[in-house]
Amino acid sequence: MAKGNISVDSENLFPIIKKWLYSDKDIFLRELVSNACDAVTKLKKLAVLGEADISADEQYKVTVTLDKDAKKLIISDNGIGMNAEEIDKYINQIAFSGASDFLAKYQQDGDKENSQIIGHFGLGFYSAFMVADKVTIDSLSYRKGEKSAKWVCDGSMEYDMTDGERTERGTTITLDIAEDSEEFLDEFKIREILNKYCAYLPTEIYFEVVGKEKEKDKDGNEIDQKPINTTNPLWMRKPSECTDEDYKEFYRNTFMDFNEPLFWIHLNVDYPFNLKGILYFPKLNHEFAGTEGQVKLFNNQVFVADNVKEVIPEFLLLLKGVVDCPDLPLNVSRSFLQNDGYVKKISSHITKKVADKLKSIYKDDKAAYERYWSDIDIFIKYGCLRDEKFYERVKDIIIYKDINDKYITIDEYLEGDKKTVYYVSDEKIQAQYINMFKEQGQNALVMPSVMDTHFISFMETKLDGVKFERIDSSISDAVSDEKKDETDKDKELVEQFKNTLNDDSLKIEVRGLKNAQIPALILLSEQSRRMQEMYKSMGQQMSYMANMFHDEFTLVLNSNNELIQKIDTLSDEDKTLAIEHIYDLAKISNAPLEGEQMTKFIERSQKLLGKLF
Repeated sequence: MAKGNISVDSENLFPIIKKWLYSDKDIFLRELVSNACDAVTKLKKLAVLGEADISADEQYKVTVTLDKDAKKLIISDNGIGMNAEEIDKYINQIAFSGASDFLAKYQQDGDKENSQIIGHFGLGFYSAFMVADKVTIDSLSYRKGEKSAKWVCDGSMEYDMTDGERTERGTTITLDIAEDSEEFLDEFKIREILNKYCAYLPTEIYFEVVGKEKEKDKDGNEIDQKPINTTNPLWMRKPSECTDEDYKEFYRNTFMDFNEPLFWIHLNVDYPFNLKGILYFPKLNHEFAGTEGQVKLFNNQVFVADNVKEVIPEFLLLLKGVVDCPDLPLNVSRSFLQNDGYVKKISSHITKKVADKLKSIYKDDKAAYERYWSDIDIFIKYGCLRDEKFYERVKDIIIYKDINDKYITIDEYLEGDKKTVYYVSDEKIQAQYINMFKEQGQNALVMPSVMDTHFISFMETKLDGVKFERIDSSISDAVSDEKKDETDKDKELVEQFKNTLNDDSLKIEVRGLKNAQIPALILLSEQSRRMQEMYKSMGQQMSYMANMFHDEFTLVLNSNNELIQKIDTLSDEDKTLAIEHIYDLAKISNAPLEGEQMTKFIERSQKLLGKLF
C-alpha cells in the first residue's frame, strides 16, 4: 500500500483541481467518457503496431453504470489500462498528459489515426471531483503479467494506492456522488448528458442502470442492449459514401427540424489542417428565422459547444450544422478557444468553402440557385456586411428579383451608363409606381427586407458613383415629360392646393407624367427616408428626431391628367373635395393612412359617390 501527495506542476497553469475546473458541472461525464474512449483508441493503435496481443474480433466498449441506491456512477472501459506506475505518472503528477506522452512516443509523420486521441488523462479526470466526494480508479494494464492497481482519493490532495480488484484489461472509475450533486443520480439526467456530449464518440458507449429490468421481446427474451452513440457519424465519412437521404436523415435527427434543408456543404479537409463537418442551409420561414441557426463544434467527435464564434464566422451561425476540428487549440476546460491566428485560418477556410459551394450552384444549376434565393439572400447579404473577403468571393453571384419577376445581377441592371438603381421596398404599396415604370419599359429591383436597408448603403460604397433610390423617391425622365419652367397656371394650381390643404409649407411640383391616369404622386427623397429609418431603428427615444422628417416629401401634380386640368372649372365645394381626395390618394399610394386621416377619407369618398346620383 502506498500513500502520497498529488503533485501539481505550476508551469502547467493548473490553479485548481476540483470545484472550479469547468463552468458546467455536467462536463465531468464528457471528460471521463472521452478519456475512456482514448484508452480504447490507444489499445487499437498498439494492436496495429503489434505491441498488444488483442483478438481481431475484440468488442471495444465503454459502459456507464448508474447505481442510485449506492449513490455511485461508474465509467468502465476495456482499453489500454494502467499499472500503478502509470497511475502515479498520469494522475498523481498532474503536469503530465497521458495523451501527449502517448502521441510523442507512437505518432509518426502523417499518422492521422493517432491524431484521433481525444483527451488528456490527468486534468479532465479531476473534473470528477466537481460532483464526487470520493473517486476510485481500478485498472489493469494490457501488458501480460501486470498487477491491477487501485487509486482512491477523497477530494483532498492525499490519495491511497493499493492492489486493484480488476481481473480484465481496462479501467473502472467509480464516483461516490456528493450530497450537493445528487441530480447526477437521475437516470434521465445522465442519459441527457451522454446524448449531448458523447453521441458521436468513436467507441460504443452503453448506459446501464442497476436494478432496472432489461427490455424483453414478445417472447420474454431479453433484447440485446444497443449503444447510445453512433461511432461513425456522417461528417466523418467521405462525401462519396453519403447519399442525399443520409444527409437529410442526419439533419432531421440532429436538429429536430423536419423541413428539408435546401442544400448542404460537406467539409472534408486534411491540409493545411484537419477539418470535417456538414453545414446545412435551412429553409427559412420568415426573415429572421435565420437567427435560429445552430452550428455544433466537435473536437474528435466530442461535442464542445454550440455556435463558437471564434471558429464559426458569425454570419455562418445562421446555418445549421456540425464542424469537427481536432487541431483546434483548446484551453484547460476544453470549452473555449484561444483566439489565435490558427483559429482565424480555420474560420477563413470555412468561409471560403461556403462561398465556393454557392458559386458552384450558381454556375452549374442557376435555376436551383434562383429557387433558393429567397431563403439564402439574407444569409449572403449579412455575410457581405460582416466579412469583406466573403463579399469579394460572392459579389458576382448576388442576384436581385426585378419588377418583372426575373432575377438579375447588379451589373445586368446597370448595363450601359446607368448610375441610378431604382428599387421597390413594398410591391403592394408601391404598385402604382411599379406600373408607371413597366409602362415605360423601365426596371427596378425588389428589395423588401430590413436587411436590404443596410445592404443598399453597403453596395453604394462598392459601386463607383452608383446611387440607390426607391421607386417613389424621384420622378425618372422615363416616366415624366422633361421638367419645364413653372408657368403662371402652374403657380396658381400650387396655391390652390396649399390654400385648400391649409399647408403653406407643403412642397408641390407640377410635372407632366406620361401616365395620364394618375392625378398626383407623393415623393419622399431617398436621403430623408434613410434618415427616418435610421432614427426609427434607434428606438422610441429618438422618435422626436424622426418627426423632423415627417413632412420631407413632395406632392407632384400631373399636368397631363384630366382632373388636374379641370380643377379650375369646379365649384368651390367640389374643388375642395377633389383637392383633398387627390392628396389622400397620393398619400395612400405611398403609405397607408392612419386613424383620423382614414376616417375623413372614407367620409369624403361617400360624399363623392353621393354626387353621382
